[in-house]
Amino acid sequence: MREVVVISGKGGTGKTSLSASFAYLARQDAVVCDCDVDAANMHLLLDANFKEQSDFYSGEIAVIDPQLCTNCGECFDVCRFDAITKETNFHVVDPISCEGCHYCSRICPDDAIEMVTQKAGDIFISDIKNGARMVHAKLGFGAENSGKLVAKVKSVAKELALKEDKKYVITDGSPGIGCPVISSLSGANLVLLVTEATVSGLHDLKRVHALTKTFNLKVVCIINKYDLNRKITNQIREYLSSEKVQLLASLAYDENFTKALSVAKPIVEFDENCEIAKQIKLSWKNIKNILKDI
Repeated sequence: MREVVVISGKGGTGKTSLSASFAYLARQDAVVCDCDVDAANMHLLLDANFKEQSDFYSGEIAVIDPQLCTNCGECFDVCRFDAITKETNFHVVDPISCEGCHYCSRICPDDAIEMVTQKAGDIFISDIKNGARMVHAKLGFGAENSGKLVAKVKSVAKELALKEDKKYVITDGSPGIGCPVISSLSGANLVLLVTEATVSGLHDLKRVHALTKTFNLKVVCIINKYDLNRKITNQIREYLSSEKVQLLASLAYDENFTKALSVAKPIVEFDENCEIAKQIKLSWKNIKNILKDI
């Protein structure tokens, strides 16, 4: 079993659309993994049915027992996050503002404050339109520890792939270079960087590539909408060449890409004979060949 992780230094590059296309092409050879837990949307393109659900718990919040609280105000005085407010006869904790630092529970003279593990999100295992299975998640409103949720999603996906003897895990990572991206890169065999021909696209490509070098990961790249700015595209190609990063494809802007999104389909399903679909198919073939040698 080999894992390819698709990431980008910024949002809007087409990362998820390409991930969904590869997932659709892989069919039942792969388990699909959506690690963009802060704004998951690949399930829309793959018609996921949310067949199985489990709660994800991480982090703690303070809860004040109104029966024990004497309204002394010591917790209010020490809370540096303004998470505690005064009521008539007791104090109350705002769960969104609470950082779970335990300070209030330590200094409460009446032992009225308990630290409670909070539900931080939901994990789903779904059947998708091509007969494969998909592991995805949704981070709870205001919840933290998205990196831990990503790690759990990847763990479930890999366990499922090993159990069902799948060849690949196709992982759609989060945009950017933060904790969720770092977590999504863990254990990857190959990383696909998706960028676009814009100034910010080039800037963030360099940032995310620097991150992958930290982990000594094998990296390839696809330039999406390369014809938006051919000067920037040439700069991207020069950068990739200098860093010895293989360029798999340069995809032109194609309105079919947008039309496919409007009907919730990967481009390779919407119009398998269009030029961009042919290039994506070739890119997936090349990715499989690279994975064989890793």
